[in-house]
Amino acid sequence: MESLIQRIKALQESSEALEPSEEQRNNYTSQLSTFANRFINGLSINPAYTSAKETKGALAISSTPRSFESLLALYEQEVASKGINAASGGHLGYIPGGGIFTAALADYMADVTNEYSGMYYASPGAVSIENELIDWMKVVFGFPKEAVGNLTSGGSIANLIALTAARDHHGVRFDRIPTSVIYVSEQVHHCIQKALRIIGLEAVIIRYVPLNEQHRMEAEALSKMIAEDLENDLHPFLIIASAGTTDTGAIDPLRAIGCIAQEHDLWYHVDGAYGGFFILTESKKDMLKGIEMADSLVIDPHKSLFLPYGLGAVLVKNKDAVFYSHHYTANYMQDAIQEHNPINPADVSPELTKHFRGLRLWLPLQLHGITPFISCLEEKLLLTRYFREQLVNRGFAVGPEPDLSVSYFWFPKETAQEDRFNQALLKELHANGQVFLSSTRIGGKFVIRMALLSFRTKLATIDTALEMIDSAIKKVSLSY
Repeated sequence: MESLIQRIKALQESSEALEPSEEQRNNYTSQLSTFANRFINGLSINPAYTSAKETKGALAISSTPRSFESLLALYEQEVASKGINAASGGHLGYIPGGGIFTAALADYMADVTNEYSGMYYASPGAVSIENELIDWMKVVFGFPKEAVGNLTSGGSIANLIALTAARDHHGVRFDRIPTSVIYVSEQVHHCIQKALRIIGLEAVIIRYVPLNEQHRMEAEALSKMIAEDLENDLHPFLIIASAGTTDTGAIDPLRAIGCIAQEHDLWYHVDGAYGGFFILTESKKDMLKGIEMADSLVIDPHKSLFLPYGLGAVLVKNKDAVFYSHHYTANYMQDAIQEHNPINPADVSPELTKHFRGLRLWLPLQLHGITPFISCLEEKLLLTRYFREQLVNRGFAVGPEPDLSVSYFWFPKETAQEDRFNQALLKELHANGQVFLSSTRIGGKFVIRMALLSFRTKLATIDTALEMIDSAIKKVSLSY
């Protein structure tokens, strides 16, 4: 027994390294604070994109302990300064959020206390916060009180939950799958197809509804497609509309589509991961009317509420459909199951182990109120308008008037040279990197894409982008 105790004590002495002393904790947090301030203060002057690749050897796992100071320096050199700087206001390439600082404080709090937010029994406070956020979103989007929801890692899992509920509500399984029909826009996010494959619906019939000149789904064409499929003894069961597509930011005619879904008793899903929270703005709330008609809705606070990556949300009106797939019990969980408890997040999600990600939204909302978030959204809409006007003044062609803050442009050339010229232009812009823009193809045409959503994107950012574009045009024109 004495030998056993000695071994335990020896291991205890070694393992205590995992519990730094108060002095060490203060030292770590002081160094981290210095790094954070240096990083944030440098965002306005450092590039939003660099093509440098990581040094894999430098990031390899070492069995020898290293100092926190050296690891912060390594992180700064090999991670934070390479690729796309998603925290930069110059990140206009994809759909960024920016990562507000107070959300980072919330993550620190959640990690220190290590709250488990999957079951109410384990952390009533954490689950209550997440349920309060879901209830707040129900009010924002006009969903009924009895709807259920979940805070997910992002739009992909949120869409997965919603589509699984649609599948189960309509009994789409076994031999019915090949005759079941889903209606989507050509600009539907690729995570939709990914989710369909994951939930066993790869063999369903997917109809791509034609789009109008504003890249919005044509409701009349949708109605005709459903009627034809019914005549051919197929089983339409799901319509997926977008409240802000990734490519062009288009908002489908939500109310018209909702009426069609109700007429044919189809599940109506709206992917508002990017654009949903623009409903908070005076200028766009009318365009989002009809979103309350959805049977399920996805929105991403880590996009249009500017949080760090890792927080999506889903709302579903049909609780039974969600519970059918996700509500399970086990003997080892018997203490956690009590009749009077509110809905457990684990009962409406594939996740049982669940990080307390809700705090990163709850704390900023409590600290700042909603007004600064709305102001940021309105600001991005006006900056998009300004950017487009300035591009037109420089001879660029632009896409149709955007519904939100995503648009695209290209420099017109003779057909044979146009794509190559704009590809060379984007390559030059990436080489500069002060502001990051991306590309896409619209109707087969190569175009440069802008996505203004970071809370750090300001008027000065757009002026910097325009200066960068002016310089790039001069360089590329020498070769054409």
